[in-house]
Formats: sequence, C-alpha cells, structure tokens
Amino acid sequence: MRVVHEPEGVARTLATEVDRAESALEQSRGLMFRRSIPDDYALVFPFDGVGRRFIHMLFVAFPLDVVWLADGEVQATKTMHPWRSVGWASADTVLELPAGAANGVSEGDTVVVE
Repeated sequence: MRVVHEPEGVARTLATEVDRAESALEQSRGLMFRRSIPDDYALVFPFDGVGRRFIHMLFVAFPLDVVWLADGEVQATKTMHPWRSVGWASADTVLELPAGAANGVSEGDTVVVE
C-alpha cells in the first residue's frame, strides 16, 4: 500500500509503508507512545463518512504532517508539534505523516491511498 499525491496529474509518492487505524481503539491511540516513525510512513484513519475529525498530539513525541481528505480531495493540512498541537477539519480520511512529508500538498489537491 502507498499514499500518492496527484496535483495536476503528476503523481508523487508520500509514503510506501502504510498502516490503517480502522478500529476505534486504533484510531484513538494513533501514533501515541511511539518514539519515531520511518520517513516513508503513513498512518491512515478511514471513516464511514465525512465529518469533523479532530487530531491531537498528546503523547506523540515527534512532529507530524496531518492531511484531512474528503473523497480523496485535500480539505486541510497542518504540521503538528509534539505534545501541544491540535487540529480538525471535515474529512472521511485522515493521514498522519512524518513532518515535511506533506510539503507541497495543498487544499484541493488529490491524495490517494492505494
């Protein structure tokens, strides 16, 4: 599985090592308590429909780029800092990536989890 950013028809791989947080427990834990993640890693949070999705950095020890998607279209992106950041947007999928991995990803772009 991989995560691909497709602005204007040009594909760029954001992550090749991808995990899915599908259960409520997996989604509530996210990346908490980990010491690090690989540079080519993404954690995907799939939801049943578009709704307000809240992400916090409590117990996350490293910075992340978070991307909120609705039907594959980027709704918002935010670089979040360890222990203190919060963010939210309407989405049916949320991606957590290492900080810097989502550079160049903008609202309205297409991001696909293959």
